[in-house]
Amino acid sequence: MEEDDGNERGGGHGDRAPTGIGGELGSGRPTPSPPFPRRCGADAGAPCHHVPPAAGGPLGPSAPPGPTPLPARPRGAVEPAGAAARARLARPAGGALPTAGAQGFQALVVTTLLVGLGVSAGLPLDALPEMLLPLAFAATLTAFVFSLLLYLKALVAPASALAPGGNSGNPIYDFFLGRELNPRISSFDFKYFCELRPGLMAWVLINLALLLKEAELRGSPSLAMWLVNGFQLLYVADALWHEEAVLTTMDITHDGFGFMLAFGDLAWVPFTYSLQAQFLLYHPQPLGLPMASVICLINAIGYYVFRGANSQKNTFRKNPSDPRVADLETIPTATGRQLLVSGWWGMVRHPNYLGDLIMALAWSLPCGVSHLLPYFYLFYFTALLVHREARDEQQCLQKYGLAWREYCKRVPYRILPYVY
Repeated sequence: MEEDDGNERGGGHGDRAPTGIGGELGSGRPTPSPPFPRRCGADAGAPCHHVPPAAGGPLGPSAPPGPTPLPARPRGAVEPAGAAARARLARPAGGALPTAGAQGFQALVVTTLLVGLGVSAGLPLDALPEMLLPLAFAATLTAFVFSLLLYLKALVAPASALAPGGNSGNPIYDFFLGRELNPRISSFDFKYFCELRPGLMAWVLINLALLLKEAELRGSPSLAMWLVNGFQLLYVADALWHEEAVLTTMDITHDGFGFMLAFGDLAWVPFTYSLQAQFLLYHPQPLGLPMASVICLINAIGYYVFRGANSQKNTFRKNPSDPRVADLETIPTATGRQLLVSGWWGMVRHPNYLGDLIMALAWSLPCGVSHLLPYFYLFYFTALLVHREARDEQQCLQKYGLAWREYCKRVPYRILPYVY
């Protein structure tokens, strides 16, 4: 599901952390991030509120071919710096960004209703847990075949439609990272569609199937299973409610659509992010109300930090004069833009990452501490965010120079206050 250029308040921090490709400074060759996207969310890490481009405008789907002129801004205008890094990217012919329909949440509601009708009509959803391994294999094979077709399609695409790192000349490398930036047929954008909906909805569906299976085996779902399902459903619903935010993530604006993203979207997310529920089905954990209340509080704190930081960033990006953010302190940069240095972004440089990690911990705690498997997601995601944060620091230092050094002095902690 992260685009993260560090402190850039306009696209530098995604609400979640999808996979991106960071250029090695001074190399000219893109460097792949960890291969599996954090596919929970659009505003992610990450990732990134974006006002949908107007049809016919310089970034719209009906834009004329050729380099996109950069829109003029008044000198000294306050703008979230990351917005420029994303929304102002010169878009060559064929590389039009998809428009945001913000229909992800509606799709989730419709899917929920259809599944509910199916279960009431006798759909054996509780049989799904016994089929997870073959389904994971089928999803991986589907991602491979899909990526191969995308690669073949990209061979006849104009050079202007290719991703910045998608034309290395190495077919294996290009197949993995993706050659074409936004492959589409007519107005249907494959990458934008796959970025959130299939993986997140399949994740929720698998969790629900595991809950129903536990009810069948033990008479009713355990409290631990209810918590895991509820926490992760909230996260997915939030991601799809803010689906338009994905438009400014590196996945959309920079990375090609190849096996890396296709596998992450279609296979990695649903079958690994549901590990807590899978564990609870076969290793039930007793959980009393006092401990459950503590875990709920931890998740609520994580969500509060996560959503608060991203909402503040998104509000500032859309309208720096909004009363909710107008009084925030900023640092001017040589680019004429401003870096937020107060509010959530004055606490640590990546407060959205902090909220995400707190929630990840809350998802694992209902599984107890007898096994490491339920904590795989937390460990994996920590490594992913630390890697992304280090890349963000390099990019922002290169872009903002002294202003970034000043920001780091003012906000010395990267993710966890007084620790890191």
